[in-house]
Amino acid sequence: MKTIDRKGFLKSLGLAGVTAIAAPILIHCGSDDDSMDTSSGNSSGSGSSTTGCSVTNSETEGPFPTKSPSSLVQSNIISDRTGVPLTITLTIQNVNASCANLQGALVDIWHCDKDGNYSEYGGTGMQSANYTSVHFLRGRQTTDANGNVSFTSIFPGWYNGRATHIHVHVYNTSGQSLLVTQIAFPEGSDSAVVQVGASTGYKGMSGYTYNSNDNVFSDGTSNEMSSISGSVSGGFSLIHTIKVSA
Repeated sequence: MKTIDRKGFLKSLGLAGVTAIAAPILIHCGSDDDSMDTSSGNSSGSGSSTTGCSVTNSETEGPFPTKSPSSLVQSNIISDRTGVPLTITLTIQNVNASCANLQGALVDIWHCDKDGNYSEYGGTGMQSANYTSVHFLRGRQTTDANGNVSFTSIFPGWYNGRATHIHVHVYNTSGQSLLVTQIAFPEGSDSAVVQVGASTGYKGMSGYTYNSNDNVFSDGTSNEMSSISGSVSGGFSLIHTIKVSA
C-alpha cells in the first residue's frame, strides 16, 4: 500500500476535504485577547487582530484526532513528555449571543510533542515512532461561567510541512460538534517558536515550515493566531479566543 507523509495528506484533502470534516466555524477575537494580561515574562509577539463578532474558517482535525476524547477529561496533559512548559487558556464565545462567553462547552485539544510526534498513532509512513498505546498531550475540559478552559502542557515541536500548531474541537453541552479548528503561533526573530526551537531538546528552525507556506495556515492566520508571553526559563502562556455558532 502506498503511504503518504503528513504534508501530502493535508494537500490531498483540499478545500472540499476540509469543509467535509468540519463545517461549523469560529473565530479568534484579538480585541478580547488583548484585554488579557500578557505582560509577564518576555513578550514573544501576539500577532492578534481585531476581527469582531463573526465566525472564521474551520480546519481539518486529521490526520491524528483524539480517538476517545471523553476518556481524557484532564487539564494536565503532559503525561511523560518533556519540553518547555506551556499554559494554554482558551475562551469560547457564542456569535449567536453577541459573542457572550459560552458556558458548558466541551473543548478538546491535542498537539505533537517536542519531536513532532503524536500519541495514539504511529508505526506508519506518516509517523514512524509508534505511540499507539499512549495518550500524551491530549485532553478535554468544560468551559466555566467565563467561557474559559485551561490546560497545562509543553510547547509543541514541529514536523515537515507544518508550522507549530494546536488542534481544537469544540462541542456544545450535549456533545454536538460546533467547530474543529487549529491555533497558530506568532513567528519572528524574538518569537516563542524561535526561542523554543533553540532550547535543549528541540530541533531548531532548520527545515521549519512557516505559517505563510503551511498547508493549513497559508490562506491566512488572523482568525487563528494566538497571543503568547513568557520565556524559555519560566515557561510560556498562550491565550486565544474562539468564537462558535452555538
